[in-house]
Amino acid sequence: MKGTRFISCSLACTLALVAPAAYSAGCSVSTSGLNFGNYDVFSTLDSEITGSINVSCQSSTTYSLSLSSGFGTYASRNMTSSTNVLAYNLYIDPTHLTIWGDGSSGTATVSGSGTTGSSPVYGRIPARQNAVIGTYSDIVTVTVTF
Repeated sequence: MKGTRFISCSLACTLALVAPAAYSAGCSVSTSGLNFGNYDVFSTLDSEITGSINVSCQSSTTYSLSLSSGFGTYASRNMTSSTNVLAYNLYIDPTHLTIWGDGSSGTATVSGSGTTGSSPVYGRIPARQNAVIGTYSDIVTVTVTF
């Protein structure tokens, strides 16, 4: 008999601002945590979610958004529950082809300009991972450089 095992998954995003010391314009960044909801280890479909990162600048400014690797690597970010791991990743495109990172190791950053902007974040947990029941989380730092 096929059973269902659900795992609660969330991703907390912390904010870090990086700006040149002599630059007069200011920018702020905000995001809400991404919550994948319950993960069904028996599903053959990837779990996907879309969130957003919002930037607000005092004047029209060119900026770049980068994300840290969290508890894993850019190739495979990891949410953890105690010592248990659930692989996932974050992408800049809805086709999940380009990993959102810091521009290194095959990752890309997102650029924008203006006084306000919003960039979508596409998250994916690959299907059929043999994960233990628990609450999984990761912390990814969002950095805006202007």
